[in-house]
Amino acid sequence: MKIAIMGAGFTGLTAALRLAKLGHQITVFEKESTVGGLAAGFKEKGWDWFVDKTYHHLFTNDIYAIHLAREVNQKLITKQPETAVLVDNKMSAFDSPITLLKFSHLTVFNRFRVGICTFYLKYLSSAETFESRFALDWLNKFMGESATKTIWDPLFEGKFGSQKYTISLTWFWARIKKRTQSLVYPEGGFQHFAEKISQEITDLGGKIILDTEIKTLKKGFDKTIITLPTPTFTKITKLPKPYQKRLDSIPHLSALNLIIKLKKPFFTNGTYWLNITDKSFPFLVMAEHTNFMNKKYYNNQHILYIGCYLPADHPYLKMSGEKLFKVFDPYLKKINPNYALCPKPLNLFTFSNAQPIVTPNHKTKIPAFKTPLKNVFLANLDMVYPWDRGVNYAINLGEEVAKMVNGEK
Repeated sequence: MKIAIMGAGFTGLTAALRLAKLGHQITVFEKESTVGGLAAGFKEKGWDWFVDKTYHHLFTNDIYAIHLAREVNQKLITKQPETAVLVDNKMSAFDSPITLLKFSHLTVFNRFRVGICTFYLKYLSSAETFESRFALDWLNKFMGESATKTIWDPLFEGKFGSQKYTISLTWFWARIKKRTQSLVYPEGGFQHFAEKISQEITDLGGKIILDTEIKTLKKGFDKTIITLPTPTFTKITKLPKPYQKRLDSIPHLSALNLIIKLKKPFFTNGTYWLNITDKSFPFLVMAEHTNFMNKKYYNNQHILYIGCYLPADHPYLKMSGEKLFKVFDPYLKKINPNYALCPKPLNLFTFSNAQPIVTPNHKTKIPAFKTPLKNVFLANLDMVYPWDRGVNYAINLGEEVAKMVNGEK
């Protein structure tokens, strides 16, 4: 069959690889100049590795990504970097039972409550009983008001804003369930990983056409796989109203990442990931990539991500990197007043519709791979529930839709 795939993120690339290996004629269309989708990267002069445009890593139990990496000879690096939270202007490690026991912002009793609840969520095999529950309500009841006020409420507000009370407990369970202390990263960056897959596809006779904005479904193909965000899919084709309404029922947030290049480490204690619980801060996450991967791959520059999730109409999404840095700088100096910038230090990237908002009974909103359009299939990150967005689930989605298109499901 002649098969068109719209989007060259990890879902589209994985589906293309699987179908090309089965002998189908594959053409992948991508509006950007590179493959990789939300995990695409960039490389500057003097760098040996790509830097991801938005922070990514894998967990050691991300089996779909790890297996695919082995298949395409993509080397992986496993390390155990430190995750911390900023509470009352103090950074505290918060990534293991031991660091929880030492977490001075909660009483011993409340640390015990958090630990018991975390253990329960971690080792609960299924979250079906949580389908209709709201996360913050449950956390407040079982982990306690103090822990919720100190940690969870500000983190939920930082990510979901006014919709924080609508988030499903199943979404939170999945975040706890999947987390591992050790993290995995592809040598060369996720862009390098995506290019490895792309090379396999082209070696099998597949085509990847870049710099091609997708404004309508391509003609001349037996089947088409759409891996674009749902709002993009609904714009490029006419759909039956009930189906369109179902797709539109899933709201989304945009992702913003300001990447700053520094002359020396920002987190001098070696912290990789910092969650911000101070609601006055204009961002949610800081991730010092070079406290995870060695700075030698980036011309000895230190790479710091500043990230947040925003509604589509937020003013930050219209700002330049320089203007946004002026907003962020006073808050950065609260943590490290002596940080030093490299020349041309800023890179700003935004991604619309990057994060679906998962509310109770989300699974009833998820569309099937088959759409009402004949021989048109949909596979995007709205469909990985109960798991959150990520390369591992994008790859699994690509595997599954390829089976469907090939007639195996």
